[in-house]
Amino acid sequence: MLDFLSQPAGFDIGETGLMVYDASQPLWRALLVGLSNTLRVALPAIVAATVVGLLLALMRRSRHMGARSLATMVVELIRNVPLLLQLFIWYFLLVEWLPDTQDALQLLPGVWLSKGGLAFPWPELTVQGLHWHVPALDGFAIAGGAAVTPEYLALFVALVVYTAAFMSEIMRAGLEAVPHSLEEAAETLGATPSQILRKVVLPQALRTIVPGLTNQYLNLIKNSSLAVAIGYPDLVSVGNTTINQTGKAVDCIAVMMLLYLALSLATSAVMNWFNLRYAIRGQA
Repeated sequence: MLDFLSQPAGFDIGETGLMVYDASQPLWRALLVGLSNTLRVALPAIVAATVVGLLLALMRRSRHMGARSLATMVVELIRNVPLLLQLFIWYFLLVEWLPDTQDALQLLPGVWLSKGGLAFPWPELTVQGLHWHVPALDGFAIAGGAAVTPEYLALFVALVVYTAAFMSEIMRAGLEAVPHSLEEAAETLGATPSQILRKVVLPQALRTIVPGLTNQYLNLIKNSSLAVAIGYPDLVSVGNTTINQTGKAVDCIAVMMLLYLALSLATSAVMNWFNLRYAIRGQA
């Protein structure tokens, strides 16, 4: 049934990340590259969305009206606009409004943003030891360091912003479920607001927050399949090309389904372990 995966792919992939690939390699290798591209955007997006979601949740609980209003407006706007539309918005902002590579914006020392994507320093291990490759503007191009394409950047930002809006409500509900008397007791003992949050409120809220976050992590991984709409070569995009090359639609879709199922089960297993190890036991 899956014998076709051993035949030469016959097509190139625009982004291969850290993997080595060419068109003469078998189709299973091409699908593996697509899977790695999915993980390459999904895993950093999970971390970033968690941080942004927590920030929005804290802003919505802030005593300052301005912070609460801004966070509420952002959350309600993002949650009520389809992710696919947001993905297109971010993509066209990047490819239409940003300057060309020769006029790239320097966000930080060694960090450049342009229509060509985002270039940033990257470590490299050589015989002389570990050192950083720092990008620099060299005529009409940016040389050195590492870079991500506009397609990757648009997908990453869209996934982070969209998922963070939902995470913020889960986190806010969990934080508000912690009895206020615990915060008052910690404050009476002289704890600072940051200490109260880190050592009292968050540990108590984790048991409520983690199950909801797990669902959002799973949604983020599955939502990354929308990358096919902007040409980022994720698992679905490579799978569609494989279908066109082989005509094995049912087989290819079955392989993609199994791979997404494996990703979802692995994510659930990690989060269940975290819930048992830190959230539930932390309540004892």
